[in-house]
Amino acid sequence: MSLPPTPRRRAPIATAALVASATLLAIATTGCAIQPPHPWEKGALARPEMTMGGDVLGDRFAQHIYTSKENASGGNGVGGGGCGCN
Repeated sequence: MSLPPTPRRRAPIATAALVASATLLAIATTGCAIQPPHPWEKGALARPEMTMGGDVLGDRFAQHIYTSKENASGGNGVGGGGCGCN
């Protein structure tokens, strides 16, 4: 009865070269095209639709409802429960 053939392994140098080339490729592709916006592009970025929070009035209303339900003033700001003991 013969043993099954052992799988061939890559040489350590070939593995290191593969890892190094993959790392260099990742670095090269992520850092090439990062440029700040041009002055004429900043107007489009300043539109209300481009804000991270979205609807400011809706967010403020939701915060008011949350604060009212928690029965605390400043529900997410400073510590304390509305009793005045920070």
